[in-house]
Amino acid sequence: MSLRDAMRPWKGRLTAAPWRTVAALGLWRGEGPPVQFVVEKADWAIRWVGEHIRDEANAIRPDTVGVMDEPWRLANRVVHFGSQYMWLMWRDHLPRGNSYVTSFFHGKPEDGPDVARHIDAFLASVPSLARIVTGAGIIERRLLDWGVPRDKLVRIPIGTDTRLFRPPTPQERIAARAAFGLEDDMLVVGSFQKDGQGWGDGMEPKPIKGPDILVDALVELSRHRRVTAFLTGPARGFVKQGLERAGIPYIHRYVKDQADLVSFYHALDLYLVTSREEGGPMGLMESMASGVPVTSTAVGMAPDLIRPGITGAMVEEQSGRVVANAALALLAQADGLALRQAARAAVAMADWAVVGRRHLQEVYLPLMERRG
Repeated sequence: MSLRDAMRPWKGRLTAAPWRTVAALGLWRGEGPPVQFVVEKADWAIRWVGEHIRDEANAIRPDTVGVMDEPWRLANRVVHFGSQYMWLMWRDHLPRGNSYVTSFFHGKPEDGPDVARHIDAFLASVPSLARIVTGAGIIERRLLDWGVPRDKLVRIPIGTDTRLFRPPTPQERIAARAAFGLEDDMLVVGSFQKDGQGWGDGMEPKPIKGPDILVDALVELSRHRRVTAFLTGPARGFVKQGLERAGIPYIHRYVKDQADLVSFYHALDLYLVTSREEGGPMGLMESMASGVPVTSTAVGMAPDLIRPGITGAMVEEQSGRVVANAALALLAQADGLALRQAARAAVAMADWAVVGRRHLQEVYLPLMERRG
């Protein structure tokens, strides 16, 4: 019997520290695909990203990428953390012998003292990383300015499923609005993200997500149109409270599966991104793929995707009034169909098929070859 076979019954009983020792000594060679994408236990955005990359990469090269949430068990693998926060949380509990990768989606010292400390810790960890993946040009330039080596940095957009997220037929739009009791003259404005602290009611706002800007923008829009807000995601209490104070009706739905979002987008007239800091967000790409006009602050991938007046609207000033005025001008454009078609064409470069292939070719295969 080999040592690996002898150890197998004990695998689930080992705590993190002995497991690291065993892996570091080379007594455990690991099992499963050679690349492992580490996700959160929560069924939310990072898990969806990992599963899409896995599926698309494996369609090209089967059994290359797996998804898991216990990275301390990994040995002799390329290990890709879905966010830099997860990487820093785990890095002191990880075995040697892996090639470590992390995605870095957003964050800057100006976001607050906690984020500033996080950035310092992340930059100190860069020598332990083989690659850093980021999705937006803004973040790529920021990381380079902070001294991250060019040869460790790979820019690949955050993905979207352009087969799943597509413009509705007239019948699908009618059915989607009817399902939520939305009347023809309502301006239905979407915001599908988590913007409160924690995973509870979210009464304490998460400032970088701009929930205060969102409420102000919806209040301003309501002075011109009959507005209904459509919200998804956990921790939306701050926004809902603000809408209730302003007398603006809203719908709030929790998403069990990403496919649930399709009919939500089909019911919208407008999507707003009001964040002060972003990596994507995913809602930006999903809206554009779904043919929903988008107005965004100049964060994340918005400058990479939005050509003002052609594929959407983008504002430099983080102000609800400015966001609302830009949205009204966008909606008043004569040729809405051309805008929706141009937006969908622009987001094609972020389709998961492209994103998964690029992770495989630009990150995973080179690191696998280096490992031999």
